Amino acid sequence: MSEKLLVRRAAVLGAGVMGAQIAAHLVNAGVDTVLFDLPAKDGDPNGIVAKAIANLGKLSPAPLATKALAERIVPANYETGLEHLRGCDLVIEAIAERMDWKQDLYRKIAPFVPATAVLASNTSGLGINALADVLPEELRHRFCGVHFFNPPRYMHLAELIPARGTDPAVLEGLETFLTTTLGKGVVYAKDTPNFIGNRIGVFSILSVIHHTHAFGLGFDEVDGLTGPLLGRPKSATYRTSDVVGLDTMAHVIKTMADTLPDDPWHRYFQSPDWLQALIAKGALGQKTGAGIFRKVGKDIVVLDLAAQDYRPADRGAAPEVVEILKTKDPAEKFRLLRESAHPQARFLWACFRDLFHYSAFHLKDIAETARDVDLAIRWGYGWSLGPFETWQAAGWKQVAQWIADDILAGAAMSSAPLPDWVFDGRDGVHGTEGSYSPAKDAKLPRSSLPVYRRQRFPDPLLGERFPQGETVFENDGVRLWTDGDDIGVVGFKTKMHTVSDAVLDGMQEAIGIAERRFKGLVLWQPKEPFSAGADLAGALGALQAGKLTEFEAMVANFQATSQRIKYSLAPVVAAVRGLALGGGCEFQMHSARTVAHLESYIGLVEAGVGLLPAGGGLKEIAVRASDAAGANGDVFAELKKTFETVAMAKVSTSAVEAKELGLLRAGDRVAFHAQELLYIAKQEALALHETGYRPPMPARRIRVAGDVGIATFRMLLVNMLEGRFISAYDDEIATRIATVLCGGDVDRGAMVDEDWLLKLERKHFVELAQQEKTQARIGHMLKTGKPLRN
Repeated sequence: MSEKLLVRRAAVLGAGVMGAQIAAHLVNAGVDTVLFDLPAKDGDPNGIVAKAIANLGKLSPAPLATKALAERIVPANYETGLEHLRGCDLVIEAIAERMDWKQDLYRKIAPFVPATAVLASNTSGLGINALADVLPEELRHRFCGVHFFNPPRYMHLAELIPARGTDPAVLEGLETFLTTTLGKGVVYAKDTPNFIGNRIGVFSILSVIHHTHAFGLGFDEVDGLTGPLLGRPKSATYRTSDVVGLDTMAHVIKTMADTLPDDPWHRYFQSPDWLQALIAKGALGQKTGAGIFRKVGKDIVVLDLAAQDYRPADRGAAPEVVEILKTKDPAEKFRLLRESAHPQARFLWACFRDLFHYSAFHLKDIAETARDVDLAIRWGYGWSLGPFETWQAAGWKQVAQWIADDILAGAAMSSAPLPDWVFDGRDGVHGTEGSYSPAKDAKLPRSSLPVYRRQRFPDPLLGERFPQGETVFENDGVRLWTDGDDIGVVGFKTKMHTVSDAVLDGMQEAIGIAERRFKGLVLWQPKEPFSAGADLAGALGALQAGKLTEFEAMVANFQATSQRIKYSLAPVVAAVRGLALGGGCEFQMHSARTVAHLESYIGLVEAGVGLLPAGGGLKEIAVRASDAAGANGDVFAELKKTFETVAMAKVSTSAVEAKELGLLRAGDRVAFHAQELLYIAKQEALALHETGYRPPMPARRIRVAGDVGIATFRMLLVNMLEGRFISAYDDEIATRIATVLCGGDVDRGAMVDEDWLLKLERKHFVELAQQEKTQARIGHMLKTGKPLRN
């Protein structure tokens, strides 16, 4: 067994966009990190790095899980700070993409890098072996490429590129660290230009550019075709190029042209004239405010090559092509695309054909298996299916024949033949036994590295099925299952995992079963979100039909379910990722422990729809404030920390921030890999059981802030109302929230119990729900997905 990589301290060389954000993600994960750059010409020698660290707080999406983490990054420079390297276990170089600069830096740092540290280059395409050549012998076996995708906090892909002499144990240690500590999906790439993700991804963009021109389509038209309709991000092709930066795009294309002279598609590796013209004008995309697209007032305009000017971006996918793309059967869909005379359909077939052709031709050179290519494109470019999965789903043999026919007819971008293995009678490259490797001429299974045993449901490739566990109980709202490990797992079956009557009843049933049969219960959803909260549509329907008693009973049942979670004899652990809003947030607040994926967006958002939290959320905040204040402390001071979070319907931008907002507890865990969440939550539940878990004693003496607390919150609200930060109705809702949090109209310091607070929650919730303005807010949210400020 290889020794694990112990990373107490890391260094990142280069405080540019990428380097600074890699450093940010390392501190997100609790890794003590030093960030290096050149010494400043005057003033503080670490000035360049200090400026880069300060800038992290201004970037969107935010690289830091919370702005306070910026202070944890240690600034250093290459003249006076190299001693810092002696204490580092991992050094990641992320300076500009120039071989000579990187090699010079390696020569400079080599004497300071400890004998056990790993050195990795975050190059996006330079030769790893060429970089390794300048390193001293003893460092070479601990050097490799590790290519993070931008932005590093959010993009799942990290490509690992071994050099000729890299020790396999070093790679396994780094792979494990990247997976669990940084939450990455690791793909091994061979040392070829642009590795896997950008080699295939950028080719795909180049083929789209080529065919856009060939079929006479507009840039907005192509984005309408190559986004969500194909299971790809909303920014599609040209909008993505604007976001990445047209200068960056041109640089990557030039790298391909310079480093791949023998590629049969080489003549397409050049920036088109219009791209060069935009760059010459300084229209580099989003960062300069104009590129292929531009915002004029509230309108978006797009470059029109024929008119040599911008026009309104109002073209999209043609209805008949949308119909083809909605076809459920992939084989039928591809047949219709290929046979259609519509230029948009012909364009799509041509793009797919050339992408499949290119991927198959180069598979053997760039990757070990087809799995590596598909996962790299999914994780690095956000596609729902990789190129080989798409081809296999559409009917391998038939599509292969069509590609071969087009090559023969001179219709494909290159006349290079498809490799022989494509035609060996196979039906695809992925199967239950693994994914195809041209070098080994066999299907290879997934990695057996111990870290992957923590992923009960890894990201499945086409045709992969993972056992779903034994169903213990199921109703219309929930499914309770087990793997036979003494832990029950319960998930919701509703859309967006909203909380309906069936979910409430199912949860109570599941907890009863867990108490009798299991050591613990994990609340986990196979897909995001964790839960978007109460079923608003059902609630609004009951209200508008005048079924008030039914509505009140539902609220009481919601509270009863939260209390059942809290007082369950079997510890309930909530495994949260994605949105946990309203009732979803309240369920995790009542669990014995929460394990939240870093990308968890948690909030009590009821105020946004004219309501207040009434699933026990406000009661729980009051209980926590009383506990934190102790016998003699200031309960109001504790409440004040969370009041604004609830009254302003704030949602955390990360699990770390959810702790700051008072929505997660100090002892709750943050996990970095979404596929490890279930494993960690189960371990937490087992640990709680093994240490003799008992639920908390019923909270019968909760000290509240009372009438004085309410009056103090009112003063804050009056200022906000007068400053027009909130509407009069927002003020009413916030006052009711303050009333419940402070325990109602009782003396300051009075003692109440949970039932008292739950009744208050219910009373104010039901009163608000009957108001016209609240019903308008709920209706607006259901219709538009956006809050109404009335």
